[in-house]
Amino acid sequence: MKTVFKQNTIPNKSTITNGFDKIDYFDTYRITQYTDASVEEIATEIFKLPKWASCLMTIRNFIVKIFGLKTGKEETESGKIAYFTVIYKDENEIVMGDNDKHLNFRVSILVDRRKSLLYLTTIVHFNNILGQLYFMPVKPFHKVIIKSTLKKYLQTRT
Repeated sequence: MKTVFKQNTIPNKSTITNGFDKIDYFDTYRITQYTDASVEEIATEIFKLPKWASCLMTIRNFIVKIFGLKTGKEETESGKIAYFTVIYKDENEIVMGDNDKHLNFRVSILVDRRKSLLYLTTIVHFNNILGQLYFMPVKPFHKVIIKSTLKKYLQTRT
């Protein structure tokens, strides 16, 4: 049975922390899945959000726009995957994210092809109290969405 595992550390081979000053929150989830797809293809597939998650993002975008925060609207322009700007990419990892007034975040998909492992890591730095307040209600949804997207990815691969 394929499942999603939560890890207590950021993978050693990940570049997600490069240029990131302080980490106030992180999580890493791991699945076992062989793939020969590129990290960009994997990221595109993983971040095809289910309708309920897309609805949550629409609500989030409406609310944060009032406060002058970035909405991260889904775009297909070069350099973006789903809602995320690509910051770094090589054959085994893609790092996406954004910096805003309230917080900075990065999301990494790292593939260890030799061991057939795929890691999805998120790191967050709060720039001010607004970032902390923003993240409190977001955090539980973040965890559910990440696990859900990885489970969906596993189901499409079997």
